[in-house]
Amino acid sequence: MNVLLSYPIFPTSFWSFEKAVQGIGKKAFMPPLSLVTVAALLPQEWNFRLRDRNIEPVTEDDWEWADMVMLSGMIAQKEDYMAQIQEAKRRDLPVVVGGPYATSLPNDMLAAGADFLVLDEGEYTINLFVEALKRGETSGIFRSKDKPDVTLSPVPRYDLLQLDAYFLMAIQYSRGCPFQCEFCDIIILYGRKPRTKTFSQVEKELDVLFDLGWRGGIFFVDDNFIGNKRTVKPFLENLIEWQTNKGYPFSFTTEASIDMAQDDRLLELMALSKFSTVFIGIETPDTDSLKLTMKHQNNRKPMNESLEKIAKSGLRIMAGFIIGFDDEKKGAGERVFQFATENAIPGVTFSMLQALPGTALWDRLKASGRLLDDANLNQTTLLNFVPTRPIEEIAEEYVNAFWKLYDPKVYLKRVFDHFMLVGQAKVHQDPELRKKLANQHKTDFDLKGVLFGLKMLAKLGFVRSTRFVFWKYLYLMFKKNPGGIGNFLSFAAFMEHFLPYRKMVKKEIQEALQARIDGKVKVLDTNIELSDELTEGVEWYKAS
Repeated sequence: MNVLLSYPIFPTSFWSFEKAVQGIGKKAFMPPLSLVTVAALLPQEWNFRLRDRNIEPVTEDDWEWADMVMLSGMIAQKEDYMAQIQEAKRRDLPVVVGGPYATSLPNDMLAAGADFLVLDEGEYTINLFVEALKRGETSGIFRSKDKPDVTLSPVPRYDLLQLDAYFLMAIQYSRGCPFQCEFCDIIILYGRKPRTKTFSQVEKELDVLFDLGWRGGIFFVDDNFIGNKRTVKPFLENLIEWQTNKGYPFSFTTEASIDMAQDDRLLELMALSKFSTVFIGIETPDTDSLKLTMKHQNNRKPMNESLEKIAKSGLRIMAGFIIGFDDEKKGAGERVFQFATENAIPGVTFSMLQALPGTALWDRLKASGRLLDDANLNQTTLLNFVPTRPIEEIAEEYVNAFWKLYDPKVYLKRVFDHFMLVGQAKVHQDPELRKKLANQHKTDFDLKGVLFGLKMLAKLGFVRSTRFVFWKYLYLMFKKNPGGIGNFLSFAAFMEHFLPYRKMVKKEIQEALQARIDGKVKVLDTNIELSDELTEGVEWYKAS
């Protein structure tokens, strides 16, 4: 069996960093961990070709070689996901789909012509699919009412990737989150009981990446890395030992809840295992909105104190914000801008609230008849429901705040302030720790990367309006925190992505707003459940 694993194109977003990534000779930010995991779960006597369409096209030779096409992806990848299904069906190839998008909106997949829907988590449902193939079945829907023990998950087939095409590698330690945020689909897809791999599992994955020659950053794609606090600290202790034995070849990035600030030992272990960056969902500085959306963990302690503590532990912070909560007071966009500025958060993802299929927010809005369209998790999308204040007001606040957040001088100030905080951490101040954590396996300098760095230096220091403040901040960094210069310059280079991206956000939001005002709004068919006759054909995994 020749299986073509195709990963759909991600539209330009906050996370794509195209200009910066391409400037240093890479093609994409991160690889499709989902598909290399699927490849490891399928029969290993099958033949696989992985085509990440974010770095390369699917060629005529690929189509002719394939006996079957498999796709995975998120709702944000909808346009190319649908196009790839239709292209495969045009060639009479059987199509297998899975991942968060297919699991959340299976009717989209059926309408596009997919033959097999392998939904939920593959550790259970892929076996159901393989058994159906053995029986000669040509279509089917496979689901699991149970969440698998992730210790069943094999080492992903990292060998299928073009490692040198990516800025970061990807790995997973846990699935699920213990919280109950109303708008979040993670607890719908993966449950509220975080399930974790053993360290020996992750160690094997790290060893494979190391042996394949990867050096540098790895993203733990967990939606809340610290969700299971009982297991995460012993895991980190083992990770420190592995890093020490290997000479610290990797640095790590992840997502975690802000309550990590309440555990000093946890912060220390993350810093010592060389976690460099953590993404935190702030959502809004408005405590009433946090209470309404059931993000209670953000209200337990003053967020400004928690953020400062996390930064001073040595972790760089990126944070997500949302506008458009019910009963939100006017000026929410400006409050987000002020909060990010006052707390020196350099990387700020900001978007309008989306009601995602299956979430408590989706159900509440559906019951009140307020849903307008299915979701699209991007910064260029309006709310997909009728808000409690004028959409024009929300859109104006959003565009203005996004524009100000990535004003070059304002952005550089946040970057400078942030790394002055991070530089106070023990791991950056103690010479012995700095020496221990230094990467002893640095990759070779790439000429393209060097040229990009020189180009950025010229733009920031001579061409743009930032030229005076750039040299001022660089001098102060050199004087007070010389170890942070690399971080400062790296984050400054991201401006190459943010400047054109904020223009795109402004243009597309204005166009979407005009379309909504003109009445060109798609009315949502909120019946996203499988129809009765299809439900009867679903094969369910049930744990014995």
